Amino acid sequence: MRVLSYAPMTISDAFPVLVNRLSRVAHAMQFSNGLNPAQWEALRYLDRANRYSSTPSALADYLGTTKGTVSQTLIALESKGLVRRDRCPDDRRSIILTITDLGRQVLAEDPLCQVYAATEKVPESQREQLADVMRSILDDLCVRHNASQFGVCGDCCHLDGGDCEGGGTCGVTGDPLDANDLERICIDFSSGSSVTRPVPK
Repeated sequence: MRVLSYAPMTISDAFPVLVNRLSRVAHAMQFSNGLNPAQWEALRYLDRANRYSSTPSALADYLGTTKGTVSQTLIALESKGLVRRDRCPDDRRSIILTITDLGRQVLAEDPLCQVYAATEKVPESQREQLADVMRSILDDLCVRHNASQFGVCGDCCHLDGGDCEGGGTCGVTGDPLDANDLERICIDFSSGSSVTRPVPK
C-alpha cells in the first residue's frame, strides 16, 4: 500500500486560508433579519460615520463597491425604514444619510456580534493584541492597494491637539472636534502608515 505524506501547513499557508474561511462564515451569518451582508455593513457604517462621511459616495468607498450597487442597498434599507436620506443644509445637491431609530434597534441584533462572542474563552489581553494585529494588516493592505483606510478621528494622524476640551481640531477641514467626534469613522482618516504605495504599471 502506498502511504501519502503531506508537508505540515506553514503559518504563511494557514493564515490566508483561515482569513478566507472566517470571512466566508461571517458572510453567511449576515443573511438574517431580512437583510444581506451589504445592508448590515451599511447600517454599521452609518451608525458610526461622522458628519463628513455620511454620504452615498463615502459609503460606496467604504464598501469597496460602485455607487449604483450602493444605491440599491440604500433603496432596500429605506424601504424597511432603517435609513433616511436628507439634503445637506450647506449644499442642497448633496445627500446626507442617517440611520433611523428602527435601524439602531435592528443593529442591536447584529449577527457579527457572534464573532466576538466566539472569543470569550480568549484572555482579554490576547483579544486586544489580535485586534491590533488585524488593524495593522488592514492598514497595510489599504495603503498598498490605494484604498481609503477609514478609521476614527481619535486615531488619525490629521488630529491636532487644539484647545477643544476632550477633542481637538481636524487637520484636513480645520473644524473643531469634540469627544464624540473622536470616536466616529471618517473618510479622511489616515493612520500615517509609512508603507510605500506600489507604482502603477
